[in-house]
Amino acid sequence: MSEPIGVGEAVQALRDELLGAAVAGAGSDVQFEVGPIELEFAVTLTREVTAKVEGSAKAGLGRVLSAVVSVGAAGKLAKEDVHHVRLVLTPKDRTGNPLLISNEKPPETGGLDSSFGR
Repeated sequence: MSEPIGVGEAVQALRDELLGAAVAGAGSDVQFEVGPIELEFAVTLTREVTAKVEGSAKAGLGRVLSAVVSVGAAGKLAKEDVHHVRLVLTPKDRTGNPLLISNEKPPETGGLDSSFGR
C-alpha cells in the first residue's frame, strides 16, 4: 500500500502544477484566469479497543505430581469512520491578483513555502 498524502503535500503539488502551467504558456496570446479549485479529501479515523484476559491455576496432587493450567483470551474491536473534507481554493499571484495561466511575465517558481497546511 502506498504512503498517504497529506493536505499540505496535495496543495503544494497543485501549486507547483499551476506555476508550471503559467511558465509553459508564457508569451501566448490566450490567457486563462484560474477560478476556484475544489479539493476533496477522505479522512479515515479508526478507534480500536483491545481486551486480554489471562489466568493460571496450580494444582498439587500429592508430593510428586503437580499441574499448572493456563488460560487466556484476547479480543480486538475496531470501528472506522470516514469523513469527507472539501477545500475551495482561489489561486492568486503574489500581488493578490487572480492567477493567469499564460502570463506575459511568468511568476518566479523558486520561493514557495512548503509548510502550508502542516
